[in-house]
Amino acid sequence: MNQTRREFLKISGLGIGGVALTAPLFNWSNGAIASDQNPAEEDFVNRTPTYCEVCFWKCAGWVYKNEEGNIWKIIGHDEDPHCNGRLCPRGTGGVGMYYDEDRLKTPLIRKIVDGKQQFVEASWDEALEVVANNLNKVKEKYGPECTALFTHGSGGKFFGDLLRAFGSENITAPSFAQCRGPREVAFLATFGEIIASPERVDIRDTKCLVLIGSHIGENMHNGQVQEMSDAIDKGATIITVDPRFSTAASKSKHWLPIKPATDIALLLAWIHEIIYNEWYDKKYVEKYCYGFEELREHVKNFTPEWAYGITALKPHVIRETAKEMANASPATIIHPGRHVTWYGDDTQRLRAVAILNALLGSWGRRGGFYSPEKKSLPGFPHPEYPKPKKTWRDAHPGKYNLAIEVVSNDICDSTIPTPDRDCNFKAWIVNGTNLIFTLPDQRKTLEAIQNLEFMVVIDTMPMEITGYADVVLPECTYLERYDYCRTDQNREPSIALRMPATEPKYNSKPDWWIVRQLASKMGLDNYFQWTDIEQVLDWQLKQVGSSLEEMKKIGVKKFPRAYDDMYFGEGEEIEFNTNTGKIELYSTDLEAEGFDPMPVYTPHKEPDPGYYRLNYGRNPAHTFSRTANNPNLTDLLDENTLWVNPIVAKEWDLKRGQKVWLENQDGIVSTFSIKVRITERIRHDSVYMVHGFGHAEKRLTRSYGKGVSDTELITNVMTDPIMGGTGMRGNFVTFRIDNPHKEEVAS
Repeated sequence: MNQTRREFLKISGLGIGGVALTAPLFNWSNGAIASDQNPAEEDFVNRTPTYCEVCFWKCAGWVYKNEEGNIWKIIGHDEDPHCNGRLCPRGTGGVGMYYDEDRLKTPLIRKIVDGKQQFVEASWDEALEVVANNLNKVKEKYGPECTALFTHGSGGKFFGDLLRAFGSENITAPSFAQCRGPREVAFLATFGEIIASPERVDIRDTKCLVLIGSHIGENMHNGQVQEMSDAIDKGATIITVDPRFSTAASKSKHWLPIKPATDIALLLAWIHEIIYNEWYDKKYVEKYCYGFEELREHVKNFTPEWAYGITALKPHVIRETAKEMANASPATIIHPGRHVTWYGDDTQRLRAVAILNALLGSWGRRGGFYSPEKKSLPGFPHPEYPKPKKTWRDAHPGKYNLAIEVVSNDICDSTIPTPDRDCNFKAWIVNGTNLIFTLPDQRKTLEAIQNLEFMVVIDTMPMEITGYADVVLPECTYLERYDYCRTDQNREPSIALRMPATEPKYNSKPDWWIVRQLASKMGLDNYFQWTDIEQVLDWQLKQVGSSLEEMKKIGVKKFPRAYDDMYFGEGEEIEFNTNTGKIELYSTDLEAEGFDPMPVYTPHKEPDPGYYRLNYGRNPAHTFSRTANNPNLTDLLDENTLWVNPIVAKEWDLKRGQKVWLENQDGIVSTFSIKVRITERIRHDSVYMVHGFGHAEKRLTRSYGKGVSDTELITNVMTDPIMGGTGMRGNFVTFRIDNPHKEEVAS
């Protein structure tokens, strides 16, 4: 399978459904799957526990089926602290993943037939044999460390176990470097702890919530949306900083339409006001913080008047909002956000967010940031994993030392051979993440793929990444499988069970089964001394006083907190996990690595005349590109639109609903068109679209060609020098009114 060039293959009728559904599967008006018959309520008596796989929040729920075993609906679990019995549209729409006829159906192998590359259907045994043989070839020739795993979702834990047993720890989730990494590194450097997921923000008791580029209500982080609603009802002040009038902004007392790329200037001005008006929590800062005097001197000249010239926010607005935060402290949250990879200096921006929270005394305080707890389950006994001889860091010694997870885009970069690099990745395992839409700068991703000797993709759908695979393995949906129990953090520790509601459709298989079979073929049986996942789960659960039998009945099990330490006690002595043992306003970690120990504002490039900053975001109906084809959720939103300010629309003579193509600063033109939405809810120097659309894979019958892919237009990547994350909001687009691809179509 060692080919010098790997053609993109459109998965035809092989391995997927051949007929698209012509009607929505779910009738949202009455909460039932659309059917020719109207079954009686008493027919729907079977239920099984699950937790959602549509986003990282992983809300627990119950899957209801009829007596024929057909899945009917999913509802939230009342005892689940993640959702409190209520699911978002994505969660209830998860049924569509199961019924989607476009699903991958059987294993596929890339072969040369009559001189051409094409996918050929294969048995599981044949496909897994090819995977095992090729991974072992890479191991023998280059070492196991030259294999990397890209993963997103619960099933990836099994592949992580396999890769460690194989001898590699190069396991990466794009969510770190493309989403949340800067906040984790920044808060770790400041407080000695990360934010993690679900975020440890005490929104239900907050009196002031500051959202700086955090789109709660559109990203549908379920628990936070519920708590924000409750906080508003109780009179909490909401301050939203965003160049777009988002859903959150519409619920806010203050909307600050900031000039893009100037957020650090605003944060520094807020810090200036808090310090020089003595609005900070003096006792808290004196007792717990390190570097206050250095910070005070650092922000001396960062006045609201200074920030006004940068941010376009008037000085009185900056002062008024700073006072709102101070009045509510310590029950104030400057929210760290989730997708925070923007301009390349993102760790420093999140450092400013962390510092502001520290000055207001919100870390460890009710209404600020609480101390979460989780119930860990022990791993099933296995021999010690082999110690790798090298890791991803060896490709670039000394870089990204503060990154606490493997940087996915760096794995991609390190797959491309260079004269000065003696460490290259030769094989990728890609599970549940469409790297063509996930990693920015698609040209580099495709170049890396061309330099691979082998790639296997495991997915439920024929996403674009599958077209470049050597082997495609059809993963069943979360509704058809067991996974490891959910043990994520919250105010109280809990575990949630996911079990199959029905047998896998078609010839798809659960990840645990795929991994167990691969381990056998790769000679790694010794690390997987179990026959099936039920044996593993039952053993794990019994170690914490439960059992698989109990969890099948209750779905979610809560545990008491080990300590009464959700918030700091009055005057409590706290040692923080930092070099100084204190909250570091002046970061010794950053200083040791040669970076600014306190945040500094650096101007960023602005769009040329006729170009507009490309902003992107989320929608409550969808999670990235993975739900764009879901038959239930496309019924809610089937394509994105382009938000354009009326001033810009007038300059270009754009009309509402008009189709345009976009061209970025590097001459990349969108494959498909997008409809214009003219609205004053976006600044005149920017445009906005929802991420996850513009699929070019025709087998995604509901989402093919619908809207524009923002990832396609993100070619200017500003790498965060501290942790390696990809700043993606320094890209600019202009409009192409006429179809720029007409000549290509004609030829």
